[in-house]
Amino acid sequence: MAELVQFAKMNGLGNAIIVADMRGRADHVEAEAARALNGDAATRFDQIMAIHDPRREGTQNYIEILNSDGSVAEACGNGMRCVVQALAAETGRRSFTFETTAGLLEAEEREGGLISVDMGIPRFGWQDIPLAEEFHDTRMIELQAGPVDAPVLHSPSVASMGNPHAVFWVEGDLGAYDLERFGPMLENHPIFPERANITIARVDSRAALAIRTWERGAGLTLACGSAACAAAVSASRTGRTGREVTVTVPGGRLDILWRGDDHVIMTGPAEWEFSGRFDPATGAWERDKEGAA
Repeated sequence: MAELVQFAKMNGLGNAIIVADMRGRADHVEAEAARALNGDAATRFDQIMAIHDPRREGTQNYIEILNSDGSVAEACGNGMRCVVQALAAETGRRSFTFETTAGLLEAEEREGGLISVDMGIPRFGWQDIPLAEEFHDTRMIELQAGPVDAPVLHSPSVASMGNPHAVFWVEGDLGAYDLERFGPMLENHPIFPERANITIARVDSRAALAIRTWERGAGLTLACGSAACAAAVSASRTGRTGREVTVTVPGGRLDILWRGDDHVIMTGPAEWEFSGRFDPATGAWERDKEGAA
């Protein structure tokens, strides 16, 4: 058995997160371990955020992100807020620069316990998302789910927030759309060579959206930070809202600002649940004695 890794079970608006301390180690959290942890009701998660030693000057840490199916994720905004809260509590530091597979990411803990994460600059080119075929205008692409003559979902806006997103615009009750049925089909549609996060979004005002998301590699989630960002920039890009919106997800609310320099700033809370240790090779774990939920 490998030396056990300290972890914190946390959540960002209900988005279940495991923050794993891999600092001072050369190994990684294996896909088998991720799947094993997700198979236990106590440690079931949407993403693992593995904190490694910095690889690049000027950064505090390198962050690896795994989905619950063991696949690698490029971005997780709710998970980054959890990382910031954990490291801020440990170090007293308020501002951080992290390296991820999607690039550098800046984040800070603000007064009142909220955490802001710079999610970077969204990309809209079909090659950047990526899509399997060329679309000149990714504000609306040809894709639908349901009967051909009466599709339930159709014509999504697509974007990359470091990971691929498709946002379907709907009206009425978001719960009336069977995302458990359509999500897996659309996530794995051939138009998305790297799969995609699938979101249904309703515009409530020029400054408010409501969304539900089928998360690539994780399934239905109470919150997906990068999906909230993708929905916000897509709403602004299609003229549905301005550049600053509140996005309501099943787990709560996120404030999204698409700044004038095109960086997307996401602000929201993070919550600690319990701590423990796990084997990064197998996922066998134990709860800390003092770590009551």
